[in-house]
Amino acid sequence: MSELAVNSHLSGNPFSTRNVRPGVLPYLFPAGMTSADLIARLRGNGWWGQVLGPHGCGKTTLLRALLPQLQAAGRTVCLIELHAGDRPPVDRAERTPWDEETLVVVDGYEQLGWLARRRLRRSCRQRRSGLLVTTHRRTDLPVLWEVATSLELAQALARRLLESADSAPIHADDVARAFQQCRGNLRETWFSLYDVYESRVRSGSVPSCPDPGAA
Repeated sequence: MSELAVNSHLSGNPFSTRNVRPGVLPYLFPAGMTSADLIARLRGNGWWGQVLGPHGCGKTTLLRALLPQLQAAGRTVCLIELHAGDRPPVDRAERTPWDEETLVVVDGYEQLGWLARRRLRRSCRQRRSGLLVTTHRRTDLPVLWEVATSLELAQALARRLLESADSAPIHADDVARAFQQCRGNLRETWFSLYDVYESRVRSGSVPSCPDPGAA
């Protein structure tokens, strides 16, 4: 489980963006795996790797959980965040003084064209820098971790989000329904539950069993 904890003073809708954004919402590892294990695996790969998974599965959340430990491991992190429609700032980043202690981290690697990816890899090799990316599609980098979602994970995160909420008009069935409708996309699941929460708070309609983890 990530060392990052959910904000214990949530206000308003617990599914609002400020409460579910990466760095606030934790990444929950499966039993037997920790962030330290991934750091050790990445080190064993010469600080090269990819975090693989579909949209909304928690790749950025995992990345945010790893960043402090990467820095503690002596890496100077150069973070490049890419989104659909963005102009990739890789050219500007390449002009920074990377060296063997640098770990270039690209969140949204698939936004780069093949030529930009090739240039980036070449720059990292020439400077002996590490390269860690998140991507929707498998690349030729070593797979560090493949992120997957599950209803059990969605229920566990929903419980955390609702722990400090003023009210909890969300039932386990609501989480299951939203998760199914959003096809396992956690980000979209939170957006859907935001609307359910708002509607019920305004109407005063609270299910008889509000615990999202209840049977």
